[in-house]
Amino acid sequence: MTKLPLLIVFMMVIGSPLAGCSLKQNFVESQPTAPSKNVMNAKNLNNKKSIEVVANPSAIPVLVNKYNKLPDSYKPSDLVDPDIPFIFKERVEKRMMRSSAARAIEKLFFGAKQDGVSLLGVSAYRSHAVQTALFNHYVSIDGVKAAKTYSAVPGTSEHETGLAIDVTGGDGKCAAEDCFAGTAAAKWLEKHADEFGFIIRYPKGKDDITGYQYEPWHLRYVGKKAAQEITSRKITLEEYQETIQVNN
Repeated sequence: MTKLPLLIVFMMVIGSPLAGCSLKQNFVESQPTAPSKNVMNAKNLNNKKSIEVVANPSAIPVLVNKYNKLPDSYKPSDLVDPDIPFIFKERVEKRMMRSSAARAIEKLFFGAKQDGVSLLGVSAYRSHAVQTALFNHYVSIDGVKAAKTYSAVPGTSEHETGLAIDVTGGDGKCAAEDCFAGTAAAKWLEKHADEFGFIIRYPKGKDDITGYQYEPWHLRYVGKKAAQEITSRKITLEEYQETIQVNN
């Protein structure tokens, strides 16, 4: 890939870079840890050695992780711009979300504001082409093994579903960084996100199941019923999907 196309891709994703953060920090998806051998059954990441393509990528509770990927050709058909503030002003792709998730995130931001908590969007939708360009760029710098520790393989990033968004507090600080944990915004999201159909996708202490360390800024829309069950039971989307399969 030539430098010019890569630069264009980066500009599409970044918009205006967050001050004080490196390029890699803007796209890091946290370092995964080795999954436990005894946490889950069929969905245990450690027991899955190949990546499977999900059968219904447009399903709201679709499970996308290191071993469940979206089809390469998948692009949500109902992407819209949610009416919420972001850390950047540009009208770029990473503002977009699927319509149901967009309406829900608008309500969540309004609910937070009513409680005196300001929020900003950091990054939402990311196309397969952009994720591919980013991952390949990191591979060219650090190699495949190292790149996989901080960037998702194309098709396995939740951002490609149009149902995920990274958020931060109204001051724009600690965007997609560990220092977001413990802030007023993070505490509010942990307590109220499920009321609007969102979950903290990568909760604390569940990295052996999700494959990612704690990310209090990464919200995933799954619908109110699923979100409230997942949150009340203190489980992950992986565990929730396993329960559904067993019950069905």
